[in-house]
Amino acid sequence: MRKNTYVRLSAFFFFFFVSWSACYSLFAIWLGQEIHLNGEATGLIFGINAAFTLLMQPLYGYVSDKLGTRKDLLVYLSGILIFTGPFFIYVYGPLLKFNVVIGAIVGGIFLGVGYLASVGAVESYIEKISRKYDFEYGRARMWGSLGWAVTTFFAGQLFIINPSYNFWIASIAAIVMFLIILTTKVEVTDVEAKNADSVTVKDVFNLFKLKDFWFFVIFVLGVTCVYGVYDQQFPRYFAEQFATVKLGDQMFGYLNSFQVFLEAGMMFLAPKIVNKIGARNSLLLAGFLMAFRITGSGLVDGPILISMMKLIHSFELPILLVSVFKYLDANFEARLSSILYLVGFQFFGQIGTIGLSSLVGKMYDSLGFKITYLYLGIFVFVFAVIAVFTLKKGNSQITKTNSIDAHVQS
Repeated sequence: MRKNTYVRLSAFFFFFFVSWSACYSLFAIWLGQEIHLNGEATGLIFGINAAFTLLMQPLYGYVSDKLGTRKDLLVYLSGILIFTGPFFIYVYGPLLKFNVVIGAIVGGIFLGVGYLASVGAVESYIEKISRKYDFEYGRARMWGSLGWAVTTFFAGQLFIINPSYNFWIASIAAIVMFLIILTTKVEVTDVEAKNADSVTVKDVFNLFKLKDFWFFVIFVLGVTCVYGVYDQQFPRYFAEQFATVKLGDQMFGYLNSFQVFLEAGMMFLAPKIVNKIGARNSLLLAGFLMAFRITGSGLVDGPILISMMKLIHSFELPILLVSVFKYLDANFEARLSSILYLVGFQFFGQIGTIGLSSLVGKMYDSLGFKITYLYLGIFVFVFAVIAVFTLKKGNSQITKTNSIDAHVQS
């Protein structure tokens, strides 16, 4: 059962990220070259996407913890993503050309529900199952990185031929996901059902009474949300380093693919690193790596050195993702793992994204990419230093029998 569950959920991860990568890895390029939007309009779209994602994340977290180890939510998500191809080709693209705001709102609903919020629900559910069946979450998540890498390797070439091909691949991958999760068996014990039933809305609000929860949120707002903003329009910056935009798009596809292959390898190694140095220290390591990568992108010139800065992401992200779950599991209630991840990490990360996306989009247009990256890098470094003094040092896990109310009182 343990091996079968690991294989099936790893496969689900793989095809989820194939679907997401096919429609989203070249999203900024698609908006600029196919829909002909400028940096400010692109930033607006990313901000609206983040807003709808923000609305869905607490709901996904609460529903996921109420379902416990039941797989219902993943079945629902897979069904939605089957419609990705028709949506992008026949609805989203035409709407953006007709009216950017209307198109952005409609697209934000679909992308927020289907990918940008659901990725957190998928990750938190599989992490929950990894604890149940005693396998390392990072080694299952590794297959998601491989799925993204395999897809981005071909996405640039397919985009040059016809961008619609990528959107159809996204739908086909979703069909495979749907079949995988329908045939995956996960046993739900009476204890797990009881813990899931005990989750209430009050538990969510009680999180906001915890000092350590807010210190973690500050780290998320000042550090982790910035890497998403940095990545939003990086494909445009990278493509500008080449003689033609088409060549730049193709080379970015290769770079992105290579990066995610490295990321997949690090996903396999990340649990050993995090277990060795601890979840808190791993979060700090990821934060300082991020500050160095973003600042370096504003200091170096040429596609080779810029590529080297971008590839640091493949070391930083696996450590971050694994250490986030281990930090939350060690310092908060396990029965609220999805809420903690989707609210504490994903939700507040999206708040940061909303606040920064449009502003950074304007900075790209007015100051250029290099100066903007310098400002972003300094911003991350400052908050990483703050986290040295605020993130909790202890690793004593709160048991299921301890309530958040008792933890607040203590």
